[in-house]
Amino acid sequence: MPDMPESTLNLRIRKQNDVCIVEFLDRKILEEHTINQIGERLGEVMEDEAQPKLLLDFRNVEHLSSAALGMLITLNKQLGERQGRLVLANIHPQIYEVFKITRLNKHLNIQSSTEDAIKAFA
Repeated sequence: MPDMPESTLNLRIRKQNDVCIVEFLDRKILEEHTINQIGERLGEVMEDEAQPKLLLDFRNVEHLSSAALGMLITLNKQLGERQGRLVLANIHPQIYEVFKITRLNKHLNIQSSTEDAIKAFA
């Protein structure tokens, strides 16, 4: 899969070994329409993999809506059903607080850096 930024969704998707790394380029992921498109695009990315490994890099994201959290829960469930794995990385402290309040930090694998996230797949 070539490293081609997606202009409409502002995602940068690349492969590193068997891990698909998705970097969000927008500072805010708030619009339900955009979140649905991101969910669909990530679903397409996983389609070709027998046991997909998806790393979501949130380094640029400063605001995340509850709909985006819902999309992450759905994505994690879909990956689990296919023996795949989801790891999140580089989450800003104020967003991580939301993960703690909603207890999503207990259900999602969250790493501090992209390097640590890649190691988490090993």
